[in-house]
Amino acid sequence: MARVLVVDDAIFVRAAVKKYVALAGHEVVGEGGDGQEAVEVFKEVNPDAVIMDITMPRMSGLEALQEMKKIDKNVKVIMCSAMGQQDSIAAAIQYGAADFIIKPFTEEQIVAKIKQVLG
Repeated sequence: MARVLVVDDAIFVRAAVKKYVALAGHEVVGEGGDGQEAVEVFKEVNPDAVIMDITMPRMSGLEALQEMKKIDKNVKVIMCSAMGQQDSIAAAIQYGAADFIIKPFTEEQIVAKIKQVLG
């Protein structure tokens, strides 16, 4: 079972992802509403994986990803993005994201992606 941090500025998206993480048999150990909060919580809970939105206030998911990788180069980060953000997806992979998922996503897609990345 992996320890997962869930980050999205939309509360309803965080709630859905948290539910899907639990269904995949993993534990949600923290959550955040923007990139800055994500990095702070990341330092506190030291998760095995992060599921994080790209577009957020204060600090983007891309910036947060880079900060998290400085802290733990082995953390697995799944980035979430809306359709039409191919440049951001490419940047996320370049910065070390393990994978990405396009919004809107289904429960099955999230569960499958978690299993693919976390085993």
